[in-house]
Amino acid sequence: MGGERGMIGATQTAQRAAVAHTRTSGAPHPTEGIDMADDGKLSDFEKQALKDRAAELRKQAGRKGGSKKEKDLRDVLDTIEGLPEPDKAIAQMIHEAVTEVAPELDPKTWYGFPAYARDGKVIVFYQQASKFDARYGTLGFQDDASLDDGAMWPASFAIVEATDAVRKRVEELVKKAVG
Repeated sequence: MGGERGMIGATQTAQRAAVAHTRTSGAPHPTEGIDMADDGKLSDFEKQALKDRAAELRKQAGRKGGSKKEKDLRDVLDTIEGLPEPDKAIAQMIHEAVTEVAPELDPKTWYGFPAYARDGKVIVFYQQASKFDARYGTLGFQDDASLDDGAMWPASFAIVEATDAVRKRVEELVKKAVG
């Protein structure tokens, strides 16, 4: 019984950390684009997203060294494989482009999204349309991406299909993002 309570506490701590991270880091909230209740309470969708992220964090926490990178890569490939079309083709194209032009980035899942990080910090990710029943997926960049362009610049890009032109643009953006 005590171990179960400890696990519940760990889950709640991970959920609180995920909420705090999204509120302080500029990371997209797991329910970005979803209408939420006005009462300030978490919706069922938000609660499930937090549970999923907490499980993701627990899964990644015990990984170390080369084995960690291999398992994180496997998680990304499994995530991509499980996506419906056109998200699957887009995510695969992004994965190939990122690993080709920025092999120094480490694949990992982040809020259930295929993501690519440097020193543990996500630089670029793909937010699949199917996760939020949106009309397009989003290629997103985090604060550590070097996309700065004056006083204002885009940090996410809508993608509706995997084409050669889209791949070329993804490659250009990723090259710029990694500096």
